[in-house]
Amino acid sequence: MTRVPFGIRGTGSSVPEKILSNDDLSQLVETSDEWITQRTGIKERRILEEGRTTSDLCIDAARKALDAAQMNASELDLIILGTVTPDRHVSATACKIQKELGCGTIPAFDMAAGCTGFIYASSVASQFLGNGTYKNVLVIGAEALSRITNYRDRTSCILFGDGAGAVIYSTEFEHGEMLGSEIFGDGNGYDVMYQLAGASEMAITPEVLDANDHKLVIRGREVYKFAVGRMVELIRGQRDAHPELELGAVVPHQVNMRIIESACQKLDLPIDRLFLNIEKYGNTSAGSVPIALDEAIRSGFLDDKSGKLLVMCAFGAGLTWGSLGIRW
Repeated sequence: MTRVPFGIRGTGSSVPEKILSNDDLSQLVETSDEWITQRTGIKERRILEEGRTTSDLCIDAARKALDAAQMNASELDLIILGTVTPDRHVSATACKIQKELGCGTIPAFDMAAGCTGFIYASSVASQFLGNGTYKNVLVIGAEALSRITNYRDRTSCILFGDGAGAVIYSTEFEHGEMLGSEIFGDGNGYDVMYQLAGASEMAITPEVLDANDHKLVIRGREVYKFAVGRMVELIRGQRDAHPELELGAVVPHQVNMRIIESACQKLDLPIDRLFLNIEKYGNTSAGSVPIALDEAIRSGFLDDKSGKLLVMCAFGAGLTWGSLGIRW
């Protein structure tokens, strides 16, 4: 079967207005702006207001993407949401997004792949687009990580923020052709990043709430080693797969500035080839890459990258990791 070409037709992003600065965090745990900045590169992050949900961010980002694509929601054929913080476990948040956008009875579903959620969802979307099943697919990566962050744990609470990014992939496009995707998983790292309670393994009880077992847990040192190695492999893998293209830019998961810098050193890759916004938003998990992509496009960062290779990559709980190769 001949593969149908497709690419990026529109992007959008949405972050809460509420800002949680490093100084604010120093009132909650033993830390400081200097300590956080030196170890992560993060200065502030956005926090979802009470009464708002992940889907609110998704719908806002999706509408911006539709505007950028000059499309109506009725033209969409499929919605895939990558998230580990849905509005509810049942029903899928993607179905709520479908309803609010007014898409009709198109399929819509959620995927949980941690910080790699957007990359996984884009890879799945590429199968439907590449084989001609659908023409227009909305992929969203979004999180409200503040809802599951333990603000007693300095290791994790300094990292996370909330936000959503949306991309419309279409067979009618002007730039951003998808060349290929790679996704991986290693269940041996199942307990490196996890939320213990709240699903079938452990019910929410008063004792669980008191122990914060319903909050996110991270083994920092293991995550650091894993992330640096996988980021190097992912970028190198896309470069090797497309040797005919000059590497124009990388939009990485905004995980930790020290991890990103270490990977760039190993790759001998100038840091200015990467689009970075971690200072403003922290780690927004599945929202990280599409938010950064939207800002990279709207800021003009990609204006001089036409015809060059754009790599998007992420790595997260599961363990999962993956990348997208784009001809910009």
